[in-house]
Amino acid sequence: MQFLELLRVKQYYKNLIIFLSLIFLGKEITLEAIILTSIGFIALCLISSSNYIINDILDKDKDKLHPFKKKRPIANNYYSTIFAGIISILLAITSLSISILISEKFFILILTIFFLTLFYSLKLKEEIFLDITLISTNFIIRAISGIVIINARLSPWLILCTFFLSFLLAIGKRINEFNYSKDYKIVLKYYTNDLLNKLLIISTTLLILSYSLYSFLSIYPLLIYTIPIPTYIILRYLYLIETNSNIPGELENFYKDKQLFISILIWLFITIIIIFLN
Repeated sequence: MQFLELLRVKQYYKNLIIFLSLIFLGKEITLEAIILTSIGFIALCLISSSNYIINDILDKDKDKLHPFKKKRPIANNYYSTIFAGIISILLAITSLSISILISEKFFILILTIFFLTLFYSLKLKEEIFLDITLISTNFIIRAISGIVIINARLSPWLILCTFFLSFLLAIGKRINEFNYSKDYKIVLKYYTNDLLNKLLIISTTLLILSYSLYSFLSIYPLLIYTIPIPTYIILRYLYLIETNSNIPGELENFYKDKQLFISILIWLFITIIIIFLN
């Protein structure tokens, strides 16, 4: 169990965005595309774990003072930094080896994720605005990697919607941290409640607008009828932030909010039906 915590397996859900490319293939989806994307997902998860371990090694002393992070395997000395470092290197090598077998472009994207996250862990996570921008950029790269693997056409809407969604989620997490662990994160001393709320409004507006324009202009015209569902999902997420729920800070627990979880499943089901029956 401690080893899974070291790898941060609970965070693997972030890499599921790589499968978004398969949905947009519609009827053209193939078994080969599914297998390659699944292998790509594994590569993403491994490089993510490598970065998480590096981050935990760098933040070991800070995490020991944090009420929740002090339980992490490196912070509580369950694993030594040397052992964790070796595991991180092995994970990175395995991920890069898998990615180069898929394609050179995918290899470059995996390498980009690794170094962007490394720079984030070393210093950039302490820079106001740049911290959440880098998090959102990493989500875009994950989404693009799925496109690259199956050689599909890259839609600008995929980039826009992914960026503003991840930006919204990052803001929600910062607000949660601001309320519960402000004293343990350096970058939070630069943020204020008012500033975070303004960023929340901006990201929410841009996300709804981007999805609405995509639905209206895409080759799947029926998607426009799904707009109320993601709008409700976003509003529900805002409600969780406003009521100081821990879900925005621990998004892997989103399924614990029944309304949020069911509405996401409904949206996915209807969207897939529309695309595959187009």
